Amino acid sequence: MTGHRYAELQVTSHFSFLRGASSCEELFSQASVCGIEALAVVDRNSLAGIVRSHEAAKVTGVRAVVGCRLDLADGMSVLVYPTDRAAYSRLCRLLSLGKRRGGKAKCHLEWLDLVAYGEGLLAVLVPDVADEECGLRLRRLRDAFGDRAYMALTLRRRPNDQLRLHELSNLATRMRVATVVTNDVLHEPSRRMLQDVVTCVRHNVTIDALGERRERHADRYVKPPEEMHRLFRRYPEAVARSLQIVDRCRFSLDELAYQYPEERDDPTLTPQETLAKLTWEGAAERYPEGLPDSVRAALQHELTLIEKLSYAPYFLTVNSIVRFARSKDILCQGRGSAANSAVCFVWHHLDRSRPPQRPPVRALRLRGAPRAAGYRRRLRARAARDRHAVGVRDLRPRPRGAVLDGHPLSRQGRAPRHR
Repeated sequence: MTGHRYAELQVTSHFSFLRGASSCEELFSQASVCGIEALAVVDRNSLAGIVRSHEAAKVTGVRAVVGCRLDLADGMSVLVYPTDRAAYSRLCRLLSLGKRRGGKAKCHLEWLDLVAYGEGLLAVLVPDVADEECGLRLRRLRDAFGDRAYMALTLRRRPNDQLRLHELSNLATRMRVATVVTNDVLHEPSRRMLQDVVTCVRHNVTIDALGERRERHADRYVKPPEEMHRLFRRYPEAVARSLQIVDRCRFSLDELAYQYPEERDDPTLTPQETLAKLTWEGAAERYPEGLPDSVRAALQHELTLIEKLSYAPYFLTVNSIVRFARSKDILCQGRGSAANSAVCFVWHHLDRSRPPQRPPVRALRLRGAPRAAGYRRRLRARAARDRHAVGVRDLRPRPRGAVLDGHPLSRQGRAPRHR
């Protein structure tokens, strides 16, 4: 053991489409073999890789640092790492803003956007050369982020590369900004040729015509701490600073838990109280001659189960959907385990009652795209523009099920896709 330590803070996975060539599992496995303590997958304008990184970290024992690379509209590139859950939330909102502006497969962010959502983020400038523009960007970063601002020192394997690093280090010293070493990892060692292939696809050229657009060096993979200390032996503080940044980034995906938005008409009642009120009112309407003891017991059992699992807001949302659909004469039917719900039955959402055997995870189907679009308009009216989304499932029934449901088969005997 040499005692050398290092954390790799700039890793691109294949979630950066046509940029990275390796999966998170491959990258973390290589990091574990090399003795790397922590790895930060920083895909471009995206957090798509952090879930796989989180899972790979649990398998390999290499700590996963949450972050991403932001490519701003003015050409400036910054690596950002949330230090806590609040900062992670702000980063998610920042990316949502950029995606909404940029449209499909794009992200449009300005410098002022990063500043507005930058509280709690560590920001690392990714420079090219130590010119006047780099100095301006570094000054802006220092003024906005203070001691949370850094500049990356990364080998590019170009002529005068050591001189370039020296000039960047001197510039950072003059600007009073700390430097940190990164390796700008794109793949694990066996994926070098695949890296060239995805680069060809990105530029829409053949491998023979790729030329200087090919990555200039073949070692953009995770390296052992000893090798990183050797390559950057003139900047030991910048190498050690990688671990300091890891220590500052305490956020983990383990802190996240699903939080369903509240849905209730009466703010004085909790969702569970609202649910119970609607249930007993519906039961009185469904059984005008008196509620049978068996039904009362089933309802009480289900309400207790819903309260234990905190399902009340979800039930209220579905009740809202059904009420709206029926007010507009839209066919809306319960599916799957909804048939087991006594609560749904007394709400007149089902045509039959069966005693609940398990927690009801319910699905609803709105028939007819134009009428379903009417509910989407209602949703947009109730929620802010950035607080709702539409989920789509692309289904292909098996031939037997398609025939039973009355769907025609193609000449090849396949059922058509349905969204």
